[in-house]
Amino acid sequence: MSDWFTDAFRTEYERQLDLLGRFNLALFGKTGVGKSTLVNAIFGEPVAATGIGEPVTHDSHLYLDHRGRLGLLDTRGLEIGRDDRQLLKELEAYVRQMRRGPLEDQIHVVWYCVRGMDRRFEPFEAEFVRRLDALGLPVVVVLTQVPRGVGGQLHPDAIALAQHITGLGLPIVDGHPYLTYALEDPFSGQSSYGLTALLDATFRGAPQAVHAALTAAQQVDRRRKTVLARRTIAGAAATAAATAATPIPFSDATVLVPLQLGMMARIAQLHQVPVDRAALMAVASTTVATQAGRASVSSLLKLIPGAGTVAGGAIGAAVASSFTYAMGEAWLSVVERTAAGTLRGLDGLPDTEQVRAAFVEEFRRRMPGTRRT
Repeated sequence: MSDWFTDAFRTEYERQLDLLGRFNLALFGKTGVGKSTLVNAIFGEPVAATGIGEPVTHDSHLYLDHRGRLGLLDTRGLEIGRDDRQLLKELEAYVRQMRRGPLEDQIHVVWYCVRGMDRRFEPFEAEFVRRLDALGLPVVVVLTQVPRGVGGQLHPDAIALAQHITGLGLPIVDGHPYLTYALEDPFSGQSSYGLTALLDATFRGAPQAVHAALTAAQQVDRRRKTVLARRTIAGAAATAAATAATPIPFSDATVLVPLQLGMMARIAQLHQVPVDRAALMAVASTTVATQAGRASVSSLLKLIPGAGTVAGGAIGAAVASSFTYAMGEAWLSVVERTAAGTLRGLDGLPDTEQVRAAFVEEFRRRMPGTRRT
């Protein structure tokens, strides 16, 4: 049974990846402003390493790199302020091309990055931002590497630069730049800040249809992941209730399993749990110890008094909905704790006994009155 379940989970995991789609972020700014550091800080892995991606067209200096739910468009070999005409020409050609394709192949937001302590925002940079807007691209201006002094005070030069950019009236998200310090520096005592505010601005600029992909890709706001996961759980519980509006014979309860697998796979995707690890966790979570050995996910229903425990028993909408909701909340708890590193064994992999215990504990808390195994 576990082999079937693992294969089915893997299939659903890939399907949910396709359904989530991809968020594409374009990065512009002078060399050395800290674009890679900023992206890595928000998306949680070295996605902006040098030398990645493929040119978007033949001989293009624009490179698009796909990493799961995140796509990054960056430049190579062209400099803002030196090659603006060439860069904009290539960008305009790419925008025309991508507009003919699906949403997940389009640029959703641009970060235009300026080093906060450079004290200058050149006229050509302002014009570049205006040209990006003219192409229909939402632009967030980011001031990078802005230090904070004692008491959290921002450097006055960076504040002056931000006020100058704001005064230009540029067509940018929220009308002002976002000040950031992406990477904590223990030597100087500088802590990171500004990442959540930048992420929020990015959500405001991005189309609603890619918010789920952006939620999954980012790593600085776990609350957003939890909110979206709970919407997924609520939707699955409602669908389970509709499925069982006409009571389901207990022997046919497996019709709920694909629905529950989809729910679990999507939550794993939102928290970027790799498929092999997620499948191992799913098997550990949804099997229960019985006198006969190990039983599949549908046998969790046997823990619920009155849920088809007698011959000819049936599962109604209330039980199907409550059961699916409890499963979803229990799985979310396990995934969140795994992402936080609290359910790992000595080898770095999930400790299956801890996973199972955590799942069953939360399942029983969400569905009081369940039987002990």
